[in-house]
Amino acid sequence: MKKFSFKLIALGAIIFLTTINSCKKILNQTPAGVLAGPTLANKAGVDGLLIGAYSLLDGYYQGQPGSAFASGISNWSWGGVGSDDSYKGSSTGDQRDEGLTAIEQHVSINPTDGYLGSKWQVCYAGIVRANNVIQEVPLVKDGSLTDAAGQAAIAEARFLRGVYHFELAKVWQNVPYVDETVTYAAGNLSVGNGAPIWDKIEADFAAAMTKLPKTQPQAGRANYYAAEAFLAKAYIFDHQYDKALPLLTDCINNGTTASGAHYALEPYANNFNALTKNGPESVFAAQMTVADGSNGQNDDAGDVLNFPGGGTYSGCCGFYTPSYHLANAFKVDANGLPMFQIDGATGFPKYDDVNLGNDHGVGAGTAYTPTAEAVDSRLDWTVGRRGIPYLDWGLGGGEPWTRGDLVPYVPIKNVFYHSAQASTTDTQAGWAGSQGVANNYNIIRFADIYLWRAECYILGTAPNLALAEADVNAVRSRAALPSNWVHTFVDNSDPSKGFTNTPAANYKVGLYTGQFAANGQAYALGALMIERQLEFGMEGQRFFDLQRMDGRFGGKQGTGYMAGVMNAYYKADNRIANPTLGAAKFTAGRDEVYPLPQSQVDIEGGKLKQNPNY
Repeated sequence: MKKFSFKLIALGAIIFLTTINSCKKILNQTPAGVLAGPTLANKAGVDGLLIGAYSLLDGYYQGQPGSAFASGISNWSWGGVGSDDSYKGSSTGDQRDEGLTAIEQHVSINPTDGYLGSKWQVCYAGIVRANNVIQEVPLVKDGSLTDAAGQAAIAEARFLRGVYHFELAKVWQNVPYVDETVTYAAGNLSVGNGAPIWDKIEADFAAAMTKLPKTQPQAGRANYYAAEAFLAKAYIFDHQYDKALPLLTDCINNGTTASGAHYALEPYANNFNALTKNGPESVFAAQMTVADGSNGQNDDAGDVLNFPGGGTYSGCCGFYTPSYHLANAFKVDANGLPMFQIDGATGFPKYDDVNLGNDHGVGAGTAYTPTAEAVDSRLDWTVGRRGIPYLDWGLGGGEPWTRGDLVPYVPIKNVFYHSAQASTTDTQAGWAGSQGVANNYNIIRFADIYLWRAECYILGTAPNLALAEADVNAVRSRAALPSNWVHTFVDNSDPSKGFTNTPAANYKVGLYTGQFAANGQAYALGALMIERQLEFGMEGQRFFDLQRMDGRFGGKQGTGYMAGVMNAYYKADNRIANPTLGAAKFTAGRDEVYPLPQSQVDIEGGKLKQNPNY
């Protein structure tokens, strides 16, 4: 199936000029060289506008203020570095002044931080482009666009508008909601943020469902089931579990990808491989392409820093390093189950009492044997460890592959395969050789659907812990299959010879056997949360999972929950001195969200309210 192309050709460049005309404030500027309206009032014009709206899903456009490091769709900075998943990485001072250190520490995030503005700008640029589609369709009178096609285009645009607003609401909670009626001509561009916008996001996805087809001619486009899944996700974040439940069940029973493949849990590693993207687990993904003539605009520019800083993989830049805490979370008990219960003596989850064996302090030339401790098999698809195959690059190098912060782990999910380098990478920004990668980012994958439904069964008005356990086990069953494990190389000195059938580590993944019902709701919720951390580690989701469980925003774990988790993580991981993490402290009532960009607050003259305590 042909993949949807997001290449900004001549028409896309025109659209770019009509929608992105201000570094300070996208909405409150006179449009420069506007060519919408009659100029684009035909099918080709609408298609071009729609491509422009899709094209910003990766979080990057040429000439954007700030960098893609902060605005990339993976949310590695906001959802990863800002959580207990990862450290900033690299050397202590790298990206410190830009604000990434503050995001990791949650001590001094300045509302003037350029990272904030980058994310804000890209999301609202996407919203403007989606609104342009909705405004343009009624102007097409030449017969080139059927009514059904026009309504479908509007549905795709409303879907995308919902996605971009969702991104904003996760990072900042209360943000301005901007629909197609907010225009320069109407004089209503100043929009406040006095209340949550979940109801409006939900309305966009619900409307999209009514007109979107169940299949599309290109992979990567939104279909009915993608809209249904996003509507369910919005209800989950809005804590309307009873509304989300039937939508999720329909996705599980009947859902298909845009290409028509029934949703399924495919081999875990396929989700992070450019050669197997858009598979049956991909509910909706930001499409990444390379060597397409766009000069790097369509690759995964947001993650260009997030590669090992040395070793067999010679590259840049050593950012987004997995935390000790995350690696520890993959430890299992004698039954192959997570050790998430809190140890009363330490205040840590039991897996954090002692760090998983690692190579911290072991020199590059010193012989090293990986720990034999039993671990969940997803560990080595999530965390690059010394002595374990690092995709097909060779054995992982551990701490010598990092650039600082005294950590032995490196990211892996966003990394390309050595054997596919020629076809799946390009040079990003003129300096990051082969680090513009064609790996899609799955905004929602089918494993999400199972675990969100489990959440509904745990927290809905009619809890069913047995069914919740079954859904968690559905995800765990894949991790238990030896075919989904990392295996040793046939020849460590020549990875191109392939892999054996021997597991690379002591993998042990068990299923729950009635513990949810036996131990009650609190246990079930703890098991769900650790399952999400294991399944989606290093995918930029952890901060937002903790956030929605906190009582500040209606979560069932009570006010202060997120601060408790984060401060326990800081305490545990600072057992090994970390020059950046050592100053970290998470403050309840402030740090569950990030500060709005101060430039936006100032320019609105009182319409925008800064988040509390910033």
